[in-house]
Amino acid sequence: MSHTTGSPGAMGVRQAQKRKTRQALMDAALALLENQSLSSLGLREVTRAVGIAPTAFYRHFRDTADLGVALVDEALGSLHGTIRTTLATTGDSEERIAATVDLIAGLVRDFPAHVRFLVRERHGGVRAVRDAIGGELDRFAEEVADGLGRPPEAAGWERDDLLMLAGLYVDLMVMTASAFLAAEEDPAARERVARVARRRLRLVSLGRRHWLD
Repeated sequence: MSHTTGSPGAMGVRQAQKRKTRQALMDAALALLENQSLSSLGLREVTRAVGIAPTAFYRHFRDTADLGVALVDEALGSLHGTIRTTLATTGDSEERIAATVDLIAGLVRDFPAHVRFLVRERHGGVRAVRDAIGGELDRFAEEVADGLGRPPEAAGWERDDLLMLAGLYVDLMVMTASAFLAAEEDPAARERVARVARRRLRLVSLGRRHWLD
């Protein structure tokens, strides 16, 4: 028995097609943003890459800023669990510091386009996207501060100080990811990035141990 235009089956097909087109627009935008900033991206470029009319763009996004915010949600949504685990388990031992840096390197290796977009647009020209990235990083810092406040050695720490420490870890992670991106496929450069990142984490850890002194 065939479905009528307004039947649940037909509506489900339309919704699935809409989701597919929306995702295609996001994937095309992310690819185009490999070599340019969001503020210079035109919606005609994106729709041309997907093969739809420019007017069809507005069925999915209000403008390119709205598309950028959706990319932030996708990028940090896919990375959220790993980033949270990485930062929340950052410890003082050499093994844990090395594991943290290796995880950051792995994120850059596995999600280079997402990481490049976030690093570039964190201070980019589109305010809605800057605010979305800043809001997500603040949320990471809140979660990391919660984790840092649980161990017995955190007794006596003020919440503001835990947030400051968590923010340092978040900033170091973003800085390290950016440096790994710049190193690209140069093994020697990547090792230098890893070595500096380990030293920076060691310095933060030393300060963490003596903060209440």
